[in-house]
Amino acid sequence: MTLSLPVGSAGARGRLLGALDRVAQPAATGAAFTLLALGVVTWLPALAALAHTLQRWRSDGDNRSFTGVFAAFPRYWRTLWRDSSLLAAAVAVLAANSYFLSGRSSPYAFLLLAAQAGITAVLLVHCTAFAAHAALAPEERPAEWHRRALALAFASPARGTALLGAAVSAAVLTLPVPLGPLLFGPSVPVLLALHFAAPQPERSS
Repeated sequence: MTLSLPVGSAGARGRLLGALDRVAQPAATGAAFTLLALGVVTWLPALAALAHTLQRWRSDGDNRSFTGVFAAFPRYWRTLWRDSSLLAAAVAVLAANSYFLSGRSSPYAFLLLAAQAGITAVLLVHCTAFAAHAALAPEERPAEWHRRALALAFASPARGTALLGAAVSAAVLTLPVPLGPLLFGPSVPVLLALHFAAPQPERSS
């Protein structure tokens, strides 16, 4: 005698597994990104590798998310190490400026501090869109990724605001989860950028 689950129970189980997968895959890529980004100058190619892995999951159902980021990283590192080093230096300058200005109480210091925050937000949105295009067209040159990222992030104020909001909300809303901002902070906005750039991926059977 064979036992079979009721159709309703099987459907509910499938939906539950699908929901868990939609949480587990971004978390796994975020964990791999965090480990790779410990090298400081490695964070941009690590973000591109994260986007590449998430796009494979979206389009092909490839669930090797944690190992996939490490597998994709060397290719992006060879291409992006100069860009990543420059951006790491820029972030370090912004952080030093913000630390210095936060200890000042003059109106000019407040305006300059707000400017640092604005520049940081622009860089965050641009790098998120850049990683998405690096994943979607890995054979292109970084200059083309930058051009497409500028169009994706800033041609539409709504898209840029959504990408920034996704990054902030992912970090804030996952604060109660251990390491939540590190796991979902990079992956959620990149997933949104991939959705904007390639809204209807075709999953192969």
